[in-house]
Amino acid sequence: MSFIANTPTPPYYAVIFTSHRTEGDNGYAQMAEKMVALASNQPGFLGVESAREDVGITVSYWSDIESIKKWKVNVEHQEAQEMGRKKWYSTFKVRLSKVEHDGYGLRFGQLPLKFYGCLRRLVMVCPSSLSSLTTMEIRLAIQATRSCSITYSKVTS
Repeated sequence: MSFIANTPTPPYYAVIFTSHRTEGDNGYAQMAEKMVALASNQPGFLGVESAREDVGITVSYWSDIESIKKWKVNVEHQEAQEMGRKKWYSTFKVRLSKVEHDGYGLRFGQLPLKFYGCLRRLVMVCPSSLSSLTTMEIRLAIQATRSCSITYSKVTS
């Protein structure tokens, strides 16, 4: 499995599972591998990405809502969900989202090298911006010269 899911051109759907684990493995790793393998064989499954530190986030991608509904009621998946509630998670939340834009036409590694230098400068100039990207609009203007200009502004709703 690749680290970043290879998804099709939008639209498609993302199921975002955020969790905080209990202590110990208690069979969790084995079941997680089994669920990824099982989901991979379900119609409409597009891929999965997962990361865990203190909080775990697993995002599975699906072609349509109907496929997600069928996955939710899959008997083996329901058994894993029940074990999760009883043994593996102290808290969790599931969110469903429609993906309408995917990388805004650019993939990581396809941007000019100067972009990454500008991004690094943004972190040094305004490190707090990274922790609040959900409330910040960041505009990176990459110029043809060696310098770059960075502007950011608070998004108001």
